[in-house]
Amino acid sequence: MDRPTCEQHLETETRTNMKIKESTERTLVMDDTEFLSRVREYGEYDSLGEATRVTTVVLRKLGARLSPGKVRALAAQLPPLAREALGPVQDGRAAPDYGVEEFRRRIAQALDAHPTTAEWDTSAVLATVAQAVDDDCLRTVLGSLPEGFAPLFGRPEMV
Repeated sequence: MDRPTCEQHLETETRTNMKIKESTERTLVMDDTEFLSRVREYGEYDSLGEATRVTTVVLRKLGARLSPGKVRALAAQLPPLAREALGPVQDGRAAPDYGVEEFRRRIAQALDAHPTTAEWDTSAVLATVAQAVDDDCLRTVLGSLPEGFAPLFGRPEMV
């Protein structure tokens, strides 16, 4: 399966961002199928398998970046597959202190993808997360992260 090129990303970025903005309703009881279907749509993946792979990598990296309490809060509102993808909660572990650029770099490395492709993938997953949880949960998560993460969740105004 061919991954989109950087040029294709630029051509479709506006269209995809509009799709994400149009789908602002919160689905507090989103199941695995709906979650992955949205990731697949936003990321323009050919299969649910690819959407699942990207979701697992992105959420594992997010879970590693958040404190145990924030992981629990987020996991409580996500469907089972996404909850499990966040990884095990390690009590007593402090959240690592790195910014959005390092977060993106780690995802690109884990996906073996170009940074632009990895950012696209990350946004597809995190915009879906933003739709699956309530605003209070999202504010709590974003409030624990440094500047620059909110746009990845499709919510640049929520800081």
